[in-house]
Amino acid sequence: MLIKSKLPFRFLFAVPLLVLGLLPGAGAIAQQEVDLPDYVIEEFGTPPAIPEGPLPDELAEAVRVTFVQVFDQGAWTAEQDAALETIAASGDPRLAWLISDMMRFSFRMSFDQAMAEAGATLLQIEPGAGNPQEEITNHLMAWEIPDFPGYLEAKRRIYTAFVPGWERIFVEGDIDWRMVSWGGVLIDDRPYDTTDTPCNCIPAADNPEVETAEEATWLDDDDIVFGIEVNGEYRAYPRQIMEVREMVNDTLGGRHLGIPYCTLCGAAQAYFTDNMPDGVERPILRTSGLLIRSNKVMYDINTYSVFDTFLGRAVTGPLAEIGLQLDQASVVTTDWASWREAHPETTVLVEALALGRDFDFRNGRDADGPIFPIGDVDPRLPVQEDIIGVVTASGTPVAFQRSTAMAALLSGAEIAVEDVRLELDAGGIRAVGPEGEDLGSHQAFWFAWSQFHPDTELWEPGG
Repeated sequence: MLIKSKLPFRFLFAVPLLVLGLLPGAGAIAQQEVDLPDYVIEEFGTPPAIPEGPLPDELAEAVRVTFVQVFDQGAWTAEQDAALETIAASGDPRLAWLISDMMRFSFRMSFDQAMAEAGATLLQIEPGAGNPQEEITNHLMAWEIPDFPGYLEAKRRIYTAFVPGWERIFVEGDIDWRMVSWGGVLIDDRPYDTTDTPCNCIPAADNPEVETAEEATWLDDDDIVFGIEVNGEYRAYPRQIMEVREMVNDTLGGRHLGIPYCTLCGAAQAYFTDNMPDGVERPILRTSGLLIRSNKVMYDINTYSVFDTFLGRAVTGPLAEIGLQLDQASVVTTDWASWREAHPETTVLVEALALGRDFDFRNGRDADGPIFPIGDVDPRLPVQEDIIGVVTASGTPVAFQRSTAMAALLSGAEIAVEDVRLELDAGGIRAVGPEGEDLGSHQAFWFAWSQFHPDTELWEPGG
């Protein structure tokens, strides 16, 4: 059955910031109403009235003083205090987006408190006992508060003041820049095939060294691996390595692949990066250091085109201009013993690629839920419930609760939706078509799949 739903503060002054080009306003402006699901109102309450149009002159100047001039003068003064008061008194909740952006880079209590109070005033909420930046951002996301004219340029100036490598990232495109935040790491902008070059980033692995199953004595039977098959060639990507690298550019079965792993979303995906249009180089995927609704933002080092990581679609830059959409290969999430037994010919990435680290973010750092703002979540499943996600031939995204689907398949039941059929593979699950062809399925947390596929259908047994 298918069911449907609807850096320390002193670092702020280390880099000068250019003046914003905000448009002046003109008199009274209309108020925007947002139609929200009942579950959002129940959790977050009713949003405040939202103005439309450009900022009035006085308010635009207050924004400039608060978020721009402070960098030029190198200190927070009474002038900024007054400007922030003007912003808080404006009643324009759209400005809370910039407050959230600025707070992401500051850990000085007095500065955070002033920003948090201003943001709470704009959103008409009571500051909670938790992380104020997260609380403000969750309300902004859940209430779908729009931005204001000039917001992207303002955000770009803030972000690139801290990480100059982002200049070519923050550009117009088919991406909701309101939802993008800093993940706490720097951009991986190393050229292709520089796996051994250290970086102050999450280091992608290009053309990783592999070994046979017999040689991989360092892996325990219950270690989680992400298994991929292309043209009869099998390879295992241990989670221990992927939690350190988060991105692999590889070749398997004669095909080029870009393989992102979002630790926050519990999702490993495999995109074909060959067979490009004429004149287009193979995209080399890298981690930008940015997040969108707690999902990693990846980009192509050749063109600086940003991709929607979940959808494999270029959303900015030259690759977006040609409408590039990457096809997926299925990723089977399972344990090493099961994958090795089912596919004894498999190769596996070598232990050295883990760089001496042994993280388990899922059962450690992320065990209590998402650690970055995600706004509202479709309530049909718990936020970190494992699902198998796939898109049907008609373009319909479908999620299968992994535990329920696994029990059904083990009992001999058939699971099919449109052209999609689920089957067991090495202790995991993959989706195949009518002729057994690979449909590019993968496992993920429910909150991530449902946010990037808001119209997803959810399979339930017995329907």
